[in-house]
Amino acid sequence: MDTEQIKILLERYNQGSCSPEEADIIDKWFEQINSRQSVIADDRILDQQLDEVKLRIQEHIRPAPQVRNMRPWYWSAAAAAVVLAAGAFWFSNRPLSADHTGSQPLAQLPATGSTRIVKDGFVEITTAKGARENITLPDGSTIALNAGSRLRYPVDFDSTERSVQLQEGEAYFVAAPDPARRFVVRTSDLATTALGTAFNIRAYDSENKVTVALISGKVKIEQLNSKSNTAMVLLPSEQISFDCLQLSMIKTSFGKPDEVTAWKQGYLVFKDAPYKEIVTGIENRYGVTVINQSNKTAWNYTGSFKNENLAEVMDIICIAKSLSYTIKKDTVYLVNQK
Repeated sequence: MDTEQIKILLERYNQGSCSPEEADIIDKWFEQINSRQSVIADDRILDQQLDEVKLRIQEHIRPAPQVRNMRPWYWSAAAAAVVLAAGAFWFSNRPLSADHTGSQPLAQLPATGSTRIVKDGFVEITTAKGARENITLPDGSTIALNAGSRLRYPVDFDSTERSVQLQEGEAYFVAAPDPARRFVVRTSDLATTALGTAFNIRAYDSENKVTVALISGKVKIEQLNSKSNTAMVLLPSEQISFDCLQLSMIKTSFGKPDEVTAWKQGYLVFKDAPYKEIVTGIENRYGVTVINQSNKTAWNYTGSFKNENLAEVMDIICIAKSLSYTIKKDTVYLVNQK
């Protein structure tokens, strides 16, 4: 969350110059802030700080609603806002442990929503928005398929290769050891070859990018349909990003595997994510379509969510980016803030 924007909004609130809608947002924000699991880095300490801020606001503002005389406590509130902003980066400072991924279901995530078709010796699995699927292949390899994805593989692997096609979307692969047959995952642009390896591939068409991240083992990434025979080898905690428009491949590293596989544990995580990735994540998580009617189409956001509903997620993101939104049936409309 943009700290400067928070400070400006709080200053306007303090001066009584913000709109009724903005004042209502701030009031609700302080009321609900302790339940925001997605932005709390240290629950006990942060809860105590925010409870104190809330108490001070109640004592010094509510008796005089027309003029919000908040100045004695403005910097305390701003400090709490800064803590919240820093909390958006909580995921860089602590792992997404199993304690947070137990039996609580994803908000609005249906139990099922995938289709499975067997035709001409191949299995094709498609997951709808808001649904995921776990798959065990004939060789014992396993795949976790994210929402809005399509996967195709043979009913029986041949004697030389175990070939899988990720036609669209995101999946986490754990390849069973088999020295005699290499395990290959193909997207429209890349082939990822592994033996006894765990890795994640993200290849949503709308993002014009393919990302392969290695969790353990070793993989070779080859660019398909290229005369240059471009190939890269990844070691654990390395990843490549392939730009489908520029046909360029870049290797980087990541700090923690949880940053890559958080979606498997039920988290919606954005780490300096561009607008298209944010839209994909929201659409897949809640089974909606996002239509941007604002003039802001190129921005990044960092934050994470677990059990928040759609409105709560949109509230947080839109406040940070000075946007407004409306939800009509299964469509979210982003508009400029009035």
